Amino acid sequence: MKNTLIAIVIIIVLAGIGIFVFMSNGQDTDLTRDDQNAEQRDADQNQTEDEAEQEYATQTVIGSSVEGRDITAYHFGTGDTEILLIGGIHGGYSWNTALLGNEFVSHFSENEGAVPEGVRLTVIPVMNPDGLNKVVSDTSDFVVGDVNTSSEVRISGRFNENGVDLNRNFDCVWQTEGVWQSRTVSGGDAPFSEPESQAVRDYVESSNPDAVVVYYSSAGGVFASSCNNGVSDETAGLTNLYAQASGYAAFQSFDFYEITGDMVNWLAKENVPAISVLLTNHTSIEWDKNIAGVEAMIEQATNN
Repeated sequence: MKNTLIAIVIIIVLAGIGIFVFMSNGQDTDLTRDDQNAEQRDADQNQTEDEAEQEYATQTVIGSSVEGRDITAYHFGTGDTEILLIGGIHGGYSWNTALLGNEFVSHFSENEGAVPEGVRLTVIPVMNPDGLNKVVSDTSDFVVGDVNTSSEVRISGRFNENGVDLNRNFDCVWQTEGVWQSRTVSGGDAPFSEPESQAVRDYVESSNPDAVVVYYSSAGGVFASSCNNGVSDETAGLTNLYAQASGYAAFQSFDFYEITGDMVNWLAKENVPAISVLLTNHTSIEWDKNIAGVEAMIEQATNN
């Protein structure tokens, strides 16, 4: 009898230990599952945040220069209304416009809320990278100290590697030879004969931007565009908007000398509202003026 009682006690103890072990294992499994689910949720959230960041700030190589340098467009926002900013068409001659373009890229990269829902801002900071390279030692991230400000070097940097003035290579009153101040310059063998102007043409035709600003130097003003058919109401409104916000003077046309093959006038021919903004000199980016002008455009695009 005594042996029987001992056996029963042993069975009860073993059963209790088994139940405890089973419950402990179950709890561990549940905790492991909870940890795994939490990790998965965190991973999903991080992926969503990364995708949102990628959607806000992206970049596209839209073409390359004669020497094979990339022409890059930086995009901010995902809206249907696109504002396009272009700098560096005259490369090293107007190097401060490329510096301004790079500053736009930095600013909008760091300030996601600056481009609201419904708007897409695209910046092509350097349209003529070969010309800029003639004057700037490191075109990937240059500052004023990198620039060779010699007049002769800067003038050589105005043209692409084929010696063409890209702002005489677009299809509005194009000619083989154009004028820059008192100089005769090459407009290329045909409209869009140069890879740099082809890249911008193809991008504009594929994206159909709602407004375009092209930066030059130097005169200090905002100039409307037209291709011998008058200034459109949309372009006139854009000219006045940017001028009022920035403090630059507004002009209905650039009439200092005859212009042929001009990019901004070609945009007008394509029914794209476009303006030229000429910085006051060849060194300053006049940041406060130009960010105010761009912000006014963004605000108008948001409200329309």
